[in-house]
Amino acid sequence: MGDGPMAPVRLDVWLDVACLFKTRSEAKQACLLGKVTVSGDRAKPHRVVREGDEIVIAHPFGRRQTVDVVAVADRHLSKAEARTLFDDRTPEPTVADKEMRRLDRAYREAAAAAGTDRRARRVIRRRKQGDS
Repeated sequence: MGDGPMAPVRLDVWLDVACLFKTRSEAKQACLLGKVTVSGDRAKPHRVVREGDEIVIAHPFGRRQTVDVVAVADRHLSKAEARTLFDDRTPEPTVADKEMRRLDRAYREAAAAAGTDRRARRVIRRRKQGDS
């Protein structure tokens, strides 16, 4: 957000700067997994973001966040300024969606409280990575 023309900004960098993901690597991973589309096309992390682009981010449980790019920036801003980089057009979640997210949070908290030992964590990690 400056006075002159902006240098090209990568999609994963912009998603991080706009606070749509916690880290750039998280944004990059979402792009690589096909969870981010720009103007209807599956986006790679190195794609250049321009004003007017429509970005759709797929979240768990089939939720989709739709944002329109208003401005581009390649440096971190305060959270309030970061919100001015995009226009969020995501519809409000339904009561059923809110309840599903609440139940998922409760399940995750209960699982974390139960804890796992080192061996169980390794088995879970291998299964997530697809190793045997």
